[in-house]
Amino acid sequence: MSRAQRLLELIQVLRQHRRPVAGAVVAEGLGVSLRTVYRDIETLKAQGAPIDGEAGLGYVLRPGFMLPPLMFSEEEIEALVLGSRWVSERADGLLGMAARNVLAKIGAVLPKDLKASIEASGLLIGPGEPIQAGHGELAEIRQAIRSERKLQIAYADENGVPTERIVWPIALAFYDRVRVLVAWCELRADYRHFRIDRFASFECKAERYPRRRSRLLKEWHEVQGVPEQ
Repeated sequence: MSRAQRLLELIQVLRQHRRPVAGAVVAEGLGVSLRTVYRDIETLKAQGAPIDGEAGLGYVLRPGFMLPPLMFSEEEIEALVLGSRWVSERADGLLGMAARNVLAKIGAVLPKDLKASIEASGLLIGPGEPIQAGHGELAEIRQAIRSERKLQIAYADENGVPTERIVWPIALAFYDRVRVLVAWCELRADYRHFRIDRFASFECKAERYPRRRSRLLKEWHEVQGVPEQ
């Protein structure tokens, strides 16, 4: 690995961590010595990279730092193609269109040989069973999640028992056949999971919920024991 490539990889490692990460962890990820990591971080800081922290405490890259366009490896291109194709087939229509647009934009700026790797990728998404109802509602639910607004839902549980709920939507989980809303339920005063196909109706309220979604999501991960992605 050249020094220039190593510096770019170092930036990428830091971007994967929201909190300060120890130099030893970075060194292990890059396969270099701790001393090399310290030297490279000082080089990046001298070139204007907004890296906070110091040896022994850890380092964090402040939000908003933009890298110049990077060259993708063949594996990275295959990951992009496979992920985009899955989203275009298994997510809602707007997300599917966005996935195809992203792939087209990436292909437009790649060299010819790498662009050909996108067009000729041998990674395909196989046909699956029809996804349960809920396709049309996803765009509105995703907007409620982004804007941190409450949802009023008419919901039927697995036994068909109907309830009216006010929930704070924090995430959507996409499974092979169903989509599940992760939310704080005011009725139960706890986190609950709601299958979108069991919504009889829903309404996005003007009222925002009182806690930040990022904190709720972190708390849900801890309560459920689900690793952060």
